[in-house]
Amino acid sequence: MAQKIKKGDTVQVISGRDKGKRGEVIQVLPKEQKILVRGVNVVKRHQRPTGQLRQGGIIEKESPLYWSKVMLVCPSCDKPTRVGFKVLEDGSKVRFCKKCGEIIDKK
Repeated sequence: MAQKIKKGDTVQVISGRDKGKRGEVIQVLPKEQKILVRGVNVVKRHQRPTGQLRQGGIIEKESPLYWSKVMLVCPSCDKPTRVGFKVLEDGSKVRFCKKCGEIIDKK
């Protein structure tokens, strides 16, 4: 299955408590169908001091959310959009914006 959302994309949350927020995708977890977005779905965790993390206390970190709750933001029209796929003349498969038709995967 082709990935509609990849690491480094900008996405917008369309449902839940963070509705309307935008952020960059840090990590994609395809087996769980979840993604990690910078600055979105931030939770507080009680952390005990360990060898690597010297300081304990309450830390804030991003929690994964289902990728059905986000939409990709098109870099050219700057709107949340659905994603389509095209095969170019050279045989490469690219993603494109369904609103404006521009190719998202620029190399």
